[in-house]
Amino acid sequence: MTTAAIESIDHVVQVGRHGTTTVRDIPGPPGAAAVVLLHGLGATARLNWGPCFRPLSQHFRVLSLDHRGHGAGLRTRRFRLEQCADDAVAVARARGIERFIAVGYSMGGPIASLAWRRHPQQIAGLVLCATARHFMARNIARAARMALPAVAGMARLAPSAARQRLLQRMLSRIEHPQLRDRVFHEFAGHDPASVIQASHALSGFSSHDWIGSVDVPTAVIVTTRDELVPPDRQRRLAASIPGAELFEVDGDHSACVARADLFVPALVAACRSVDRRKGTAVTS
Repeated sequence: MTTAAIESIDHVVQVGRHGTTTVRDIPGPPGAAAVVLLHGLGATARLNWGPCFRPLSQHFRVLSLDHRGHGAGLRTRRFRLEQCADDAVAVARARGIERFIAVGYSMGGPIASLAWRRHPQQIAGLVLCATARHFMARNIARAARMALPAVAGMARLAPSAARQRLLQRMLSRIEHPQLRDRVFHEFAGHDPASVIQASHALSGFSSHDWIGSVDVPTAVIVTTRDELVPPDRQRRLAASIPGAELFEVDGDHSACVARADLFVPALVAACRSVDRRKGTAVTS
């Protein structure tokens, strides 16, 4: 593997009329297929996928971006999962990629599947990690949708200095000062109101009516100790997608970083499985 294969280059790209965002683009081997990494709620691309960049770049061209209101992502007044899906496709096109494997973690799973639904010609395959067809029971989701918009409005009014002090207290348990500073820098870019709106959007998400129509190669990675997205719900997602291949990781919802030793090999295997099956017919 050459040094060029693991170099990451951050590029500022224009996303339609919405403004600019930063995309990390790691070249990978010559002629490699592209994967676009879509992070989870409240994270950033680096926080969610940091341990995965180099191993994936041995096999793929790797792109990642922060979603709207998260980290360095686009600013927005109203967060919508559909817009995040459109952003991923727009960023790939801006980097000269017309077709890619969409890889989503937790909230990134709905964004990846919506990218397929809205832009089927651009999505060559799906890798869905620690995610599900829906995230909340209907009664809880209904209550969340009623309360969260008001909370988001209050978050926009909170002084930035107060938000920074709160974040510093939250991260005080991280003993290594350089690591603490890096994590603080990533979280400091969040628009709190947009992250709350993202929670609201996720509470109302359901792909039950259409996920069974996915017609591209798909892999589902189940985090088997997950208490946030129950493993049975993750497995039902896999069972609902024709031909989906199942991979399991013995970890909780933070397995992408807390059990990177297990998660990263599973992710590489899942992406390679989808890549091998590109262009094949998918039937139920």
